[in-house]
Amino acid sequence: MSDAEWAVVRDLLPVPGWLSGCGGRPEGYCHRQMIDAVRYLVDNGIKWRAMPADFPPWPRVYAFFARWRDTGLVTELHDRLREAVRAGEGRGADPSAGVVDSQSVKADATVTFGSRGFDAGKKINGRKRHLLTDTLGLLLEVVP
Repeated sequence: MSDAEWAVVRDLLPVPGWLSGCGGRPEGYCHRQMIDAVRYLVDNGIKWRAMPADFPPWPRVYAFFARWRDTGLVTELHDRLREAVRAGEGRGADPSAGVVDSQSVKADATVTFGSRGFDAGKKINGRKRHLLTDTLGLLLEVVP
């Protein structure tokens, strides 16, 4: 992550309790390291356990990610970055139009029958997910 990208993201992250005087144990890793690790994981499509040694241990990275996901920080970060991109393009923060698309994703036999079906148009046995994007192609919503 470049310094310019970090400057945008840094203010969106929560302040650890020990820094704000609420007590608690200091965190062992920098938030920037954690975001870099999650970005690497998403970019390369690797498993958590395959995290390179250059990053913090994968259980710590996953714990940070899970905490941020459960508190809604990941969604908040995504929404704010999308609004910044839209503002950079000279658009309003909220899109006035959207594009709905669906994808059929093949599912293995290990996936339960309750969560998969058959797409007769594409002749694919699997799951279907629906995506809503704005006119710039930025993701608004995913419905599995």
